[in-house]
Amino acid sequence: MLYSEERMDTLGLIAGNGRFPFLLLDAARAHNLRVVVVAIKEETSPEMNERAAADPDISVHWLSLGELSKLIESFHHAGVTRAVMAGQVKHKQIFSSIRPDWRLAKLLLNLRTRNTDMLLGAIAKVLDDEGITLISSTSFLEPMLAPAGVLTARAPDATERADIDYGLRAARGVAAFDLGQTVVIAAQACVAVEAMEGTDAAILRAGDLMRTLHADDDPQTPGTTLARRLTVIKVAKPNQDLRFDVPVVGLPTIETMRRAGATCLCVEASRTLLFDREAMIAAADAAGIAVIAEEIPQS
Repeated sequence: MLYSEERMDTLGLIAGNGRFPFLLLDAARAHNLRVVVVAIKEETSPEMNERAAADPDISVHWLSLGELSKLIESFHHAGVTRAVMAGQVKHKQIFSSIRPDWRLAKLLLNLRTRNTDMLLGAIAKVLDDEGITLISSTSFLEPMLAPAGVLTARAPDATERADIDYGLRAARGVAAFDLGQTVVIAAQACVAVEAMEGTDAAILRAGDLMRTLHADDDPQTPGTTLARRLTVIKVAKPNQDLRFDVPVVGLPTIETMRRAGATCLCVEASRTLLFDREAMIAAADAAGIAVIAEEIPQS
């Protein structure tokens, strides 16, 4: 179907890793938007080239982390006036692999705090000054936001419920300092806190720690006592800026939990994206993992 120039608006997409950029790309195209993708060489899947080759209304510009001026130039050249960030950029990449151009170097020198929220917020301000409005990363994906309630066949048991109640308070405190969005709880004690390594690594670290602690419980099957105790809680930051770093879980999260021996996942309702929801819930049910989304009042 052909569309007129007046109907074909353009959206800029700053793409990180994972499936998030592709889901947003599909949604934008379903809304009849041309998409100009700025793909990050250190993060974005090469599959992005295949998508562009198959669709004349998708163009891709590959840039390295730190090339803020080239990003702005790419969007200006394509007439982009609104853009969205989708997909993770690993925190350790931002602060270790980055080679800033003059514009980003100036921005970094003026940061009061070297955390991702402060950095991405400053980048958003630079884009806005250049006539490019950064919109919510949940744009076009609202149906994927977690609804409140139990999402699996099994609800959390009493022990997991107690861990959720404790873990939600801990996770909100951690998230408020922009350290991470995930905590892993056992017996109402914090086993692991997500930092720069990311959610999956934090979950696996918790599983390894618990196996070490319980190695003597059953010499034939080390770690079996873990099965009823490890609960994962993932929340948005208080006053979360939905333009970036929105919590995301999906099928890989459940697989990581299964490997770690975790039995319960709690996410924040209405502010967490569920990718491949049907497959994710089916995998959780098969593994005996309870998944629940909790409403958290916003201050």
